[in-house]
Amino acid sequence: MSNTLLKVLGVSAAVALSSLVFAQQMEKSPAADGAQAYIVSPMDGATVPTTFDVVFGLKGMGVAPAGTQVNNTGHHHLLVDAAELPDLDMPLGANVTHFGAGQTQTTLTLTPGQHTLQLILGDHMHIPHNPAVVSEKITITVR
Repeated sequence: MSNTLLKVLGVSAAVALSSLVFAQQMEKSPAADGAQAYIVSPMDGATVPTTFDVVFGLKGMGVAPAGTQVNNTGHHHLLVDAAELPDLDMPLGANVTHFGAGQTQTTLTLTPGQHTLQLILGDHMHIPHNPAVVSEKITITVR
């Protein structure tokens, strides 16, 4: 093998190993038994205007801003039109909208058509709890 290929393989292996070590060092916050995240409004199947409010619900746990480490608390992350959930063993990243100030609602503006919404609760470090507190995915139609 060439030296360049060996260097590329070495860097790739180092990145993979450091990601594995990072994931193993993260201790996921425990979720309260029976904790549930849900979308209060709009309801599944609703037709909404282009700009509308989304109200978040949480049962069995509390809401706290990101960075606040308190047992049985977290903050909301909203997925819009996500085909699948992100990696629940890693901090929630760019594919979700973070509500790190502890917000429990937001206003969205979406294009006309069908869209999906889903919530994930993240702990003080944006990491989903163990087990993950994830809402049902709802489908709405924007007119």
